[in-house]
Amino acid sequence: MKCSAVVAASLLLAPLTCAAEEIIQATYSDRPPYLLPQADGSPAGLTGTPAAAAFKGSGVAVRWARMPTNRQLALIKDPHSLSCAIGWFATPERMEYAKFTKAIYRDKSWMLLANAAFAARGISSISELESHRDIRVLVKDNYSYGGIDKFIQKWNPVVAVSTASTIKMLQSVAKGAVDMMFVSEDEGNYILKHEAGEYAANLRLLTLKDMPRGGERHIMCSKGVPDEVINRLNKAITFK
Repeated sequence: MKCSAVVAASLLLAPLTCAAEEIIQATYSDRPPYLLPQADGSPAGLTGTPAAAAFKGSGVAVRWARMPTNRQLALIKDPHSLSCAIGWFATPERMEYAKFTKAIYRDKSWMLLANAAFAARGISSISELESHRDIRVLVKDNYSYGGIDKFIQKWNPVVAVSTASTIKMLQSVAKGAVDMMFVSEDEGNYILKHEAGEYAANLRLLTLKDMPRGGERHIMCSKGVPDEVINRLNKAITFK
């Protein structure tokens, strides 16, 4: 931010102090329907659109960057960085090294994206699911599944951790390398309609009884981001 010219009389009264407003690097990865890149580099989507609107409405200077989630997380964990990441759950672990804005979106209910063979087992409730520890569950590395996290820890199934894209993960499910993965209703419907392609015939989107409610998603920032920036973003966030 450039300093405005001041009259000579003002210079006699007080020293001129002006500092450039530091730019926040806001990161995201392609994850429709939550995050989709736009021509100007900003994100659109269920979390991208409200996040971009919050930065614009708050007047906080921002530089958008697309990068893998693990790189985003490394920046957030650096207490000296001025970085924010879009659409993350505020878990107790993350709150130890990050700051969070108010919620920008809330997921709909959780569902299972499973292959046809698993769906044929007819499991209808999360309590019934818990009784089968031989089930092979695919999870994304360093992701949180909100209220599902504690359930997975208690359940203790066969867990496969992936750093691959969502498309590669759904292929693993469809081919039978794993049985299922957890998805939000929004993401599951999008995947089957737009990304499953030839694998859609062997995929099923399952609703179980007693599934935890979808979690709230936030803008997550490093500890180096000033509280003033968080406050300005919060004032500009319209989600309720």
